[in-house]
Amino acid sequence: MKIDFKERTPQLIAIIGVLVIVLGVAIGFVINKNKQISDITQQHAIDKQELEDEYEAISMQYEGFKFSVQNDSLLYKLENEQAKVQRLQEQLRLTKATDQKEIKRLKDELGTLRKVLKSYIVQIDSLNRLNEELRAENKQITQQYQQTRSTLNQVSQEREQLSEKVSLAAKLDATGIRVKAVNDRGKEQKRLSRSNRFMVSFTISKNITAEPGERTIYVRIMSPDGGVLTKNPGDTFPYENGNLQYSMKRILEYGGEETPVTLYWDIEEFLMPGTYKTDIFADSSHIGSYSFQMEE
Repeated sequence: MKIDFKERTPQLIAIIGVLVIVLGVAIGFVINKNKQISDITQQHAIDKQELEDEYEAISMQYEGFKFSVQNDSLLYKLENEQAKVQRLQEQLRLTKATDQKEIKRLKDELGTLRKVLKSYIVQIDSLNRLNEELRAENKQITQQYQQTRSTLNQVSQEREQLSEKVSLAAKLDATGIRVKAVNDRGKEQKRLSRSNRFMVSFTISKNITAEPGERTIYVRIMSPDGGVLTKNPGDTFPYENGNLQYSMKRILEYGGEETPVTLYWDIEEFLMPGTYKTDIFADSSHIGSYSFQMEE
């Protein structure tokens, strides 16, 4: 049987046309499907990245809390929660974007983490408010303490000033001081060659604020060359931050009334002419002085 291709040509063309259309539709479908798959894959990757960013944000919040929280117990809990977040972050990093089941689980975990974080934020805010109140209270207490301390210092200074005034008022005073050289008959002399002794006389003034009792009076006679007339170099008394030599001393009973005092210094050594100075001390205080001239 002989096939007539000329007669079948229209049929073949029609079939080929149909096949081309079907193939075109199939290719279009495949391309569209691949595009959908690509879009879904890209969206999964985007979703995973966003999830990773959210985990990182929570981890950074915990890290920030560690520097502001002073409560050791709460700090320990925050560190544990941060460690948990970091473990889940690592699991998310190793999970493929297409593993939607695991992604969903990690997203659910994220929701739980947010709730836990919120509870810690409430605790931290509460602690911060309490710390602010304590700081304000501490500041007030510090101010009150400083105020009280300032007042006490002022009272102490006033007390010291009063004490100094009382001490000054209670200080003995030597008045009517006179020093003269005399011979063995008690007659005053101007020349050292005719003198046998120095006579020092003065009066301890009346002072009702001074405490009555026994007093030691020290007298220093200084020669023109600055030396102290003394019978014994070890005769000293305390004065200010050291010790001074004295020429004579007298122990007397003082009752607050005027008390005359007379002391004698025997001239037993060679003395040079010039200006002599006499200083009188009592109760570690300098209470009077007197200068006199002597000829050879």
